[in-house]
Amino acid sequence: MTLRPTSPGRDLKVRYLYLGGAMLAGLVVLAVNLYRLQIIQGDEYLAKSQENFIKPIRVRADRGMIKDRRGEILADSRPSFDAFVTPAFCQRCVAEVLPRLATYLQWDEVQQARIEAQVKGTRGPARFQPISVRVDLTRDELDVLNAHPDELPGVDLVPVPHRNYRSGAQLAHVLGYMNEVTQDELDSLNSKGGGYALGDYAGRRGIERYFESRLRGQDGLRKEVVNARGESMRDDQGLIGGSDEVPPKPGKNVVLSIDSRLQAEAERVFPGVAGTVVALDVRTGFILAMMSRPSFDPNVLTGRVSAAQMTAMAKDPLQPMMFRSVAMHYSPGSTFKPITMLAALKSGQFNAHSFVNCTGGYRLGSRVWRCWADRGHGIRDSRQALQSSCDTFFYHVGDVLGLDPIAEMGKALGLGSPTGIGVVGEVPGIMPDVAYHDRATPGGYQKGMALNSAIGQGDDNVTPLQLTLAYAAIANGGTLYQPQLVRRIESVDGKVLEEFQPKVTRQIPIAAEHRALVVDALTAVVNEAGGTATRVRLKDILLAGKTGTAQVQRIGAVREKKEDMDYFERDHAWFAAFAPADDPEIAVVVLNEHAGHGGVESAPTAAAVVQKYFDLKKADASASVVPAVRPPPPVEGPPEKPTEKLPAPGDDAKRKLAAGQPPPDPGEVR
Repeated sequence: MTLRPTSPGRDLKVRYLYLGGAMLAGLVVLAVNLYRLQIIQGDEYLAKSQENFIKPIRVRADRGMIKDRRGEILADSRPSFDAFVTPAFCQRCVAEVLPRLATYLQWDEVQQARIEAQVKGTRGPARFQPISVRVDLTRDELDVLNAHPDELPGVDLVPVPHRNYRSGAQLAHVLGYMNEVTQDELDSLNSKGGGYALGDYAGRRGIERYFESRLRGQDGLRKEVVNARGESMRDDQGLIGGSDEVPPKPGKNVVLSIDSRLQAEAERVFPGVAGTVVALDVRTGFILAMMSRPSFDPNVLTGRVSAAQMTAMAKDPLQPMMFRSVAMHYSPGSTFKPITMLAALKSGQFNAHSFVNCTGGYRLGSRVWRCWADRGHGIRDSRQALQSSCDTFFYHVGDVLGLDPIAEMGKALGLGSPTGIGVVGEVPGIMPDVAYHDRATPGGYQKGMALNSAIGQGDDNVTPLQLTLAYAAIANGGTLYQPQLVRRIESVDGKVLEEFQPKVTRQIPIAAEHRALVVDALTAVVNEAGGTATRVRLKDILLAGKTGTAQVQRIGAVREKKEDMDYFERDHAWFAAFAPADDPEIAVVVLNEHAGHGGVESAPTAAAVVQKYFDLKKADASASVVPAVRPPPPVEGPPEKPTEKLPAPGDDAKRKLAAGQPPPDPGEVR
């Protein structure tokens, strides 16, 4: 068989055919892929391409302000700059840029290592997220960084509102402070729609924490065209329209019930190293002043607080971070005696005419419970016993009643349970009854425990806020209020968005005659000879109050002078008061830790706060009066008969006090 020879032309045509088919197939594949890239996945790849040169910039929202009851600003935001590093734009970041930053910003090795670890740990899209490396740059630091932009690629200096506490340490425990959110907190915060990112700050403690969601605004967003180094470029091509910018929304303002003028007066007149002053409106439960000493500066904690500073505060034996008004409890001492008196009167076993003969102590079994007056008070009825703070009378009450009726009255007045203030963390205190001692005390309840509790010792423990509320309830006739620190929430332009009304915890059935006896005795404590606080009697204000000296350690055979004792072994000095006694408006409690006697170390502070309250009330009333048009001259005629003026409640007592001679110095008081 003979093969036909292949024609050269035919062979060439076949090759052209194969080549054309291959090219056609390639064009089809290219067209399909172009369709997929441009049409099907066009939006996705456009967004990815824009990420390479469009940088989103968060525009921080102003945090809402915190104001006092008159609108005076207590906390606001001031302009500042923070330093951020964006790993995606930071060339040779760990090797060169961060060491330079460490030098310029004077980081220690721990700070530098922490930030290097953050930068190294970023992967994928997270590399385009800025990392906060310094909050609230000083003017010198800002100048240095601005002078070396070429040495710091990927480093941005961003204007960020920084929290500013105008009164420093004043009200620090009430306002709280802010610090950076942790990685562990981000998920929980953002699950509630918070929009937080690493480097953001959140409220810690107090108003800042409790009202975080209201105070925090909504950040805005703008986009910038950047080069490969992350440097901003002019957008001449109009790649980003105005619709891409979202303006920030500022947070809401929180208006407190605190009067900053009264707060400043409490800070000024309090003489102690450690302690607290609480003042509140007995008619509403709103707090007017609330100081705790020692305190801390929230401006320091909200920012660049060092590890050494935190360690120093943690090791300070006076515990400046503890809010003494609510987070610590103490034996109330003799300030508890009005509560014991109410329990005694309620029992029916005591009345205004009940009396004891105080010889300096009270015997129960083989033990003698000593009265603070070693020589005794002599015969004392109920009113006189409370006026002179006779321990022996109240030992007798504890012996007759037992512990449970006293505990029942204390619990009714809010002792031994949280007040419900909410804004700040509080401890419940202890109001012991028989069941408590059977459960918590080795050997169970013993009769002598009632004697100790009757004078505010033993296991009786109250917070200063609880005691203030109890006295307010006695003052107003039996209404126990839930304490509140905030009056209203406002928008940035001052529009009221939410207003808080007084909240009643319970009504306590106190017989009118029982309350009258107790209030009369508390008035005598301050205003009559033989009272334990006569040195703080006020000229035009009828002040009712009770001194208290709470033992920290058991008294030995011989009483030591305060000056001869170690500071932490000295008695606590209390004074609890309300005014005016005949129509109460304000209740004040002062605790001066380890200061000695309440009548000497705490009562003057309470009296000064009460005086300031009424001075401010008078000044505010005068300032709000609009001058009236001068009336026309009177028409001539027969003179009118003058109208007889009836004495106001308490006028007779005030006249007697004004005309009387100063009482003798009571000496050692409780």
